[in-house]
Amino acid sequence: MRYKVNLKKTEEGFSVWVPGLPGCWSQGKTETEALENIKDAIQAYLETVDELTKDKESRYVEITNV
Repeated sequence: MRYKVNLKKTEEGFSVWVPGLPGCWSQGKTETEALENIKDAIQAYLETVDELTKDKESRYVEITNV
């Protein structure tokens, strides 16, 4: 799965966040480190969403023209 992420150079390195996942962000001293760290943040975010919605009625839809 691919996610669009935004990067911003800061005094400490790089901030990175996922516009499609509100509140999902990370950082790193280098751009490479920040991009690796956001992968962990995305996984933790999705695991948390699954945990919080495990007892809820859900459906899946597929988007094909993106």
